[in-house]
Order: sequence, then structure tokens, then C-alpha cells
Amino acid sequence: MNAFRRPLPLAALIVLAALAALALGAPLIAAALGQDPTAADLLQRYQPPSAAHPLGTDEIGRDVLLRLLYGGRISLLVGLTAALIAAVIGAAIGVVAGYFGGRFDALLMRVTDGVIALPILPLLIVLAAVDLSKLGLPADIVQSETVSLYRIVAITALVGWTTVARLVRGATLALRAREFVRAAVALGARPLRVMVVHILPNAMSPIVVATALAVGQIILFESVLSFLGLGIQPPLPSWGNMLSNAQEVIWAAPMLAVYPGLLILFTVAACNLLGDALQEAFDPRRTMKR
Repeated sequence: MNAFRRPLPLAALIVLAALAALALGAPLIAAALGQDPTAADLLQRYQPPSAAHPLGTDEIGRDVLLRLLYGGRISLLVGLTAALIAAVIGAAIGVVAGYFGGRFDALLMRVTDGVIALPILPLLIVLAAVDLSKLGLPADIVQSETVSLYRIVAITALVGWTTVARLVRGATLALRAREFVRAAVALGARPLRVMVVHILPNAMSPIVVATALAVGQIILFESVLSFLGLGIQPPLPSWGNMLSNAQEVIWAAPMLAVYPGLLILFTVAACNLLGDALQEAFDPRRTMKR
């Protein structure tokens, strides 16, 4: 793809690949350093960078580098998982609306417009603040360390499908009039088979582009919610709750806020650049203009 031969898209791809590799290799790096990212040592608080602690230690003596890597695993997992779930929901709604048309299409698109009209960040804050114990969920689930992770993935996916839905609907409206789709219908193919086999594979380009752009946006939402204390909850680390913890010691150790902030910035910017490059690569009109 010519779009990835330019410096910025190539740099974005390298940054995302490096962050993903470092996050996946966090246990190996922890073993090499001989450190436990969850172990607190109050005698080692605010240590400067050293061979044992490449980025120093935090306010309770934990290794900052390992906390960033393990936090990256959570933040990247939330962004990728929620974006994929949102893409599946949006693709299903968009292809059904575009294929059947009529009142069904109008109903689904009005629902989509309603979700788009909602103030996303305040809505996410309200949903993240809901007390799960009052929803009738079992106590072991409510008190689980990972329940905050599942909740963030769920609520961001539930409000993030609208862009994919509208793009897939537009692609479906164009594709259902194509000869190969009309031939499949004439041969007796059922609507589900036509949508899954003939339309969705040919509508993958807008889905891929929208998903790539959504990853950065969802990571940003997760960071904001975690910064406000409504996202990923300790002991699970994420870049957002690391920022939240750092605000209390910003004057004693400002780098504790700088490190996760820079990682969020680089990741979101790289995802946006990657999405723009994919959009250009999949759009033949833009390729011809260059």
C-alpha cells in the first residue's frame, strides 16, 4: 500500500507495533529486571531511573516502567476489544438496514441518529457510575477485580457502533444493486447468505477504517473515565488510572503523569494516522488524485 510508504503512516504503524510488542512482552521484561509490578516497597519511593528501575519508582515503590507496560496491556485490550465489538454491532445493523430498506431501514437509522445525538462522554460517565450490585448481579461478579474492565468494554462498545452502521448501510445500498448480488438473489440465495457472503466482504474497507479510528477514541474514553475514577479500578493498572494517581503527587514526581500521558497521546495519534492511511489506501479516487 502506497499510503504506508510515507513517513507519518509508517511511523504510526511502527509505534503501534512497538507498543503492542512491549505490552505483550511485559512479563518477560519483568522477569529480566527481577521486579514485580504489583509489589510495593515504601523504602523505594520516588527512586530515580536506574538499572533496576529504568523509569524509577512511583509513590509506593512500584516500578514505573512495568506499570506502564501492564497498563498498556489493559488500555490496548480495551480499545481493540471494544472497537471490534462495536464494529460487529454496527456492521450487522448497517447491512440489515441497507439490504431490506423501507421502514425497517428508517427505524434503524433513526435509532442510530438518536445514539449519535447523545452526549457521549456524560453518558459514559453515568453508565460507568452505575452501582452494579443494584442491577441484581451476583456479588462475586460485582467484587471481581476485572469487572471494571468488562464494564468499560461493554459501555464503550454500546455507544461506538454508529459510525460503522452508517458506513456499512451506505455500502450495502450501493452493493445490493450490483450484478453479482442480483444474480445471487435470482439463484435463490437467502437474504442472510447474500448479506454475509456477498455484501459484507465487499464492505470491509469502511469497517476496517472506522475500527482503526475507533481504537484510539475508545482508549481516550477509557483514559478519561479511569482518570475520573470511574474506569479501570486498581489493582488493575491502566494509563488512565495511572494519570489519576499521579495528580496527587504531581509536584513531588511530575514524570509519573508525563509518562502515561505521552503514551496515551502517541497511541491515539498513531491510531488516527493509521485510520487515515487505511482510508486513503481503500479509496481508489484519492489514490488516483495523488
